[in-house]
Amino acid sequence: MLIKAMTVGNMACCCYLAICEETREAVIIDPGGDENKVLALCEREKAKVKYIVNTHGHPDHVCGNGTIKQATGAAIVMHEDDVVFFGKPEVEQYFSVLGLKATPPVDKKVKDGDTIGFGRESLEVIHTPGHSPGGMCLYNAPNLFTGDTLFVGGVGRTDFPGGDGKVLYRSIKERLLTLPDRTVVWPGHGYGGATSTIGEEKRSNPFLTDTFWTG
Repeated sequence: MLIKAMTVGNMACCCYLAICEETREAVIIDPGGDENKVLALCEREKAKVKYIVNTHGHPDHVCGNGTIKQATGAAIVMHEDDVVFFGKPEVEQYFSVLGLKATPPVDKKVKDGDTIGFGRESLEVIHTPGHSPGGMCLYNAPNLFTGDTLFVGGVGRTDFPGGDGKVLYRSIKERLLTLPDRTVVWPGHGYGGATSTIGEEKRSNPFLTDTFWTG
């Protein structure tokens, strides 16, 4: 699997183009703006975009969905819990203050353990709630796209509606830190760096301790 990373939008979202090198079928993960930049990369790579996959439903990760879908015909994919949560009128109203475009209707709802296939590659859905109810990570060993669940040296915030710090910590501890240490972390924002590994986060991430969450 070939991975191309770019930073997009006014909230500096990490967007990824993951390509099956044999067939050139691809997925775009979290197109959070700068759609022309994303589409230009797809053209350069001769990528045939099958899916637009959102690690969660926050506007800074989905605001490019409409333009990308219109240009490529790709289906939009999101965890079923975030489809429900971000469809609530009060949640839509809360996040509308960011002034970012909402996603069109989601075409494919997924849940924990599902796979998203493109060409001869696939991404396994790992449900990691806490930042949002339907937050998910996407695994294709040794690569892990962590969205806003886990950053390099940090974790996602939990003060938005639908966030829960203890749930987030449990998701990371039980679902991500159990993966091999060599697993490459591709985060949803590059606050602490572009990439890391699960092993490095175990050793150095100050948020991944029981005492941080329990006091």
